[in-house]
Amino acid sequence: MLLKHILLVGIGGFAGSVARYLVGRLTHGLQFFDIPVGTLIVNVLGSLILGLLMGIAEKSALMTADLRMLLMVGLCGGFTTFSTFTGENLALMHSGEYLVVFLYTALSLLLGFLAVYLGYILTNLL
Repeated sequence: MLLKHILLVGIGGFAGSVARYLVGRLTHGLQFFDIPVGTLIVNVLGSLILGLLMGIAEKSALMTADLRMLLMVGLCGGFTTFSTFTGENLALMHSGEYLVVFLYTALSLLLGFLAVYLGYILTNLL
């Protein structure tokens, strides 16, 4: 079972990564202020797709464990990890954990930005 899920996640992740690359190529050169439009589109579209899949999984038996691994973990995860982040926040909201949603979001944005900045600064020290 574990090997099967690993393969399903890998196949979905491959497809998601290729789709992310293609969106980046298609949107190259698009400008909206200085926002990276391709990444914005990928993050929003990935979140929409994950939300649709979560809704389908909740309302029907169509979304088997294997299909969840392929589409939700693999495809959406390979396309954008932002979709995972937003999906986890939705699950927390459904369980009434609003303070945790705020804390998780704030920490993710703040610590993520600080980490990328630290990594960048460290490369200048080498």
